[in-house]
Amino acid sequence: MTSLTHLSSQGEAAMVDVSAKAETDRTAIAEGHVVMLPETLELALSGNAKKGDVMAAARIAGIMAAKKTHELIPLCHPLLLTKVSVDIEPDATLPGFRVTALAKVKGQTGVEMEALTAVSIACLTLYDMLKAVDRFMRIEGIGLLEKQGGKSGSWKRNAE
Repeated sequence: MTSLTHLSSQGEAAMVDVSAKAETDRTAIAEGHVVMLPETLELALSGNAKKGDVMAAARIAGIMAAKKTHELIPLCHPLLLTKVSVDIEPDATLPGFRVTALAKVKGQTGVEMEALTAVSIACLTLYDMLKAVDRFMRIEGIGLLEKQGGKSGSWKRNAE
């Protein structure tokens, strides 16, 4: 196990100094899903949800959240993101929505937190827009799928 990078030698929280790191292309992909009643999924897909197009709102919320990650998560570096995408797919087997976010940057630090933040906020937005009809929804499975770039190279979650 490696040591925590956000702690000083005295155990104090500290932002990591990335100034000596090489600038590289970095990518991260995260996922999560919202489980709901089948009727709730049908309502969302019909376009008749009281609050409007739930997938469009969640997609925009996720992209906006990725851009503000450094304001939400202590000690995260502000990044000049070159791409953020949020894909939301209905899945009748859940039933609910599967959310995937991709974040890219050319920089000195990774974009895992930006991808994870995008997924989290997109899922929360889906929940918010549908909670009036389904209080039993659950947000599950938020995690990093893969990352590329930087000194540590590529990483991919093994199929579970």
